[in-house]
Amino acid sequence: MPASYAYLGPEGTFTEVALRTLPEAATRELVPMVSVPAALDAVRAGEAEAAFVPIENSVEGGITTTLDELVAGDPLMIYREVLLSITFALLVRPGTKLSEIKTVTAHPAAQPQVRNWLRHNLPDAVWESAASNADGARLVQEGRYDAAFAGEFAASRYGLQALETGIHDAENAQTRFVLVGRPARPAAPTGADKTSVVIWQRDDHPGALLELLQEFAVRGVNLMLLQSRPTGEGIGNYCFAIDAEGHISDRRVGEALMGLKRVCPQVRFLGSYPRAGVDPKDVRTPRAGTSESEFVAASDWLARCQDGRF
Repeated sequence: MPASYAYLGPEGTFTEVALRTLPEAATRELVPMVSVPAALDAVRAGEAEAAFVPIENSVEGGITTTLDELVAGDPLMIYREVLLSITFALLVRPGTKLSEIKTVTAHPAAQPQVRNWLRHNLPDAVWESAASNADGARLVQEGRYDAAFAGEFAASRYGLQALETGIHDAENAQTRFVLVGRPARPAAPTGADKTSVVIWQRDDHPGALLELLQEFAVRGVNLMLLQSRPTGEGIGNYCFAIDAEGHISDRRVGEALMGLKRVCPQVRFLGSYPRAGVDPKDVRTPRAGTSESEFVAASDWLARCQDGRF
C-alpha cells in the first residue's frame, strides 16, 4: 500500500496544518484531495494508507460530511485524533479594501465561526461555500470571489493579503481531525482513550434511544459525543454517532458494545484510539462498581459459581 496520507486539500488548509503535527506525517507523502469523500475513497481503493479529515468543531458540532461518509460505504477505522485551535483571517487580493468586498467564501463549517463578525463588518456581503477554506483562497486568487476566510498561513501560498486577522466569534474554538485507515486491530489502550461507534435502533418507540444509552450508563461509560444522522429511509429514521470514553478492550466498554449488538440491527465500530491532549493520569476515576478491576472480579466470581466454587 502506498506510504501516503490523503487529506482535505488543497495545500494551505487547517487540515494540512493539523496533519503535520503528527510525527509520522514527516515520513509519508501528503496528498491533497478535493473533498472529504475523495480522501476517504482513496483509502478504500488502496490508493492511500490513511486519510486525515475534520470530524467535529467546538462551535458547530459534527462535520456531517465526514460522519456520513464513515457511516456509509466500506468500513473504515479511526486511529488517531488531533485538536487544532482555529482562528480565521480575511484573505483578499492585494489592494482590496474592506468596503469593496461584495462576495466571501470558505468551507461551510467556517460560517458559524465568523457569522457575527460578518454581520458587523460585511453585512451586505454574499456568502458562497467552498470545498475547503484553502480552496476558497484559491478561488479568490482566481478572481471568482472578493475574499475568503482561511488560515493566515494560506495568504502567501495563494498570493493574497490578510486584510483582517484573529477573526472568531467564539474564544478557544477548536476543530477535531481524525486519521482514518482500513480496519485492523486497534492499538493497545493508553489509559486515555476514546471509542467511536455508529448504532441503528431496531424501531422507533417511546424510550428507544434511552434504552440504547443505558447500555453505557449502567456500566459507567461516559459519552463525549452523541449525534443523530438520518438513514435516508424516511423522516424519523436515524442512526446515532457516539464517542465514548475508554477502549474496546476495557471490560465496561466491551460489555456496553455487546449489549448494543444484542438489541441493535446494526452497530458499526469506528475505532478505539488515544484521546488528543489528555494525559492518562488526568483521566477521572470510574465510579464505584465500574472500574476494570471490579468487572474482572465479577467475572471471576461468576466463573467460580458456574464451577461450584462458592
